[in-house]
Amino acid sequence: MSSTQTDYRLSDDLLGPVLAILDAYIDPYLAKGLVSAGCVNKLAIEGKRLQLGLVYPYPCMTQYRDTVMALTNKLAVLDAIDEVECEIDFQPKVYSAIASIAPIANVKQVIAVASGKGGVGKSTTAVNLALALAAEGAQVGILDADIYGPSVPLMLGIPNFRPVSPDGKHMTAASAYGIAAQSIGFMLSGDEAAVWRGPMAAGALAQLLNETQWPELDYLVVDMPPGTGDIQLTLSQKVPVSGAVIVTTPQDIALADAKKGITMFQKVNIPVLGIVENMSFHLCPECGHKEHPFGTHGGSKMAERYQVPLLGALPLHINIREAMDVGAPTVVAEPDSEVAALYREIARKVGAELALKQSQKTVSISVSDDE
Repeated sequence: MSSTQTDYRLSDDLLGPVLAILDAYIDPYLAKGLVSAGCVNKLAIEGKRLQLGLVYPYPCMTQYRDTVMALTNKLAVLDAIDEVECEIDFQPKVYSAIASIAPIANVKQVIAVASGKGGVGKSTTAVNLALALAAEGAQVGILDADIYGPSVPLMLGIPNFRPVSPDGKHMTAASAYGIAAQSIGFMLSGDEAAVWRGPMAAGALAQLLNETQWPELDYLVVDMPPGTGDIQLTLSQKVPVSGAVIVTTPQDIALADAKKGITMFQKVNIPVLGIVENMSFHLCPECGHKEHPFGTHGGSKMAERYQVPLLGALPLHINIREAMDVGAPTVVAEPDSEVAALYREIARKVGAELALKQSQKTVSISVSDDE
């Protein structure tokens, strides 16, 4: 991460102790002290009131209150400080894993959400991830890149939206729950199917990306179709993807396909930000007993094998499915639920991983065919 432009207006005898306390506070997602991570951009004092400015490279708005309380308690040990006035901001940078690909107008970072096979809850994860990033303070859009089976319009409760073209060159995006959305499903009527060969589908994806009038976005989440075919290659070679999230279940066959997705992104030098293990467990609503119908620890073992984070493990819960069917995703329909909290945690981890990737060189490992 590049260092934040700083404005320190403290005496030398106070500046040192304040910076030491701030750098001893380790951010749980960046795994660095606030000073080392470049998050501190303002320090000033009026009387005994410290004015502190923080700028995060990842969205974490729901954590602001706890952070301010923790820092206030730590800084209060200094005799020169009685209270802390803290301003917190979030400022991501334009970032693509492939520097040679031009950025998309108004879009700072692109997150691909992928899976090796269908039926693992990838689209559910992509939609809730987009909404969770927005809940944490980011400006977010979602692109439904599943040309053959678009589901985002229904999941966001906007199946009847139709784009218009104000200038004859670009088309408008839909808006739902505070995020922008685009899908081939907005252009197909009723049960009409997109019966196209691979190159046509890949071309349609490129048009959806580049000819949509995206508002100013910190993140564009791309819900990719399952597999490693034409559309995935088009996305990885022609779109400024910043990083990828792999969705799987603990089931062996799903894990085998998810590994292919990881190696595909590694081969095209797109960093894998982490793995989301969906349908990880089921809690009995009667007794609270936890069952693992699809096996255990598959996602964590795969994360360890490929040296990427396990971003989260989500339960198999009928409410998640029912919420998506009626166009009311869990993150916005039940914001205080445990599942919504899990999605927000995943969103913070994804944002932080993207921030860290900007200062790290992506390491690719070779994988033999029999793995």
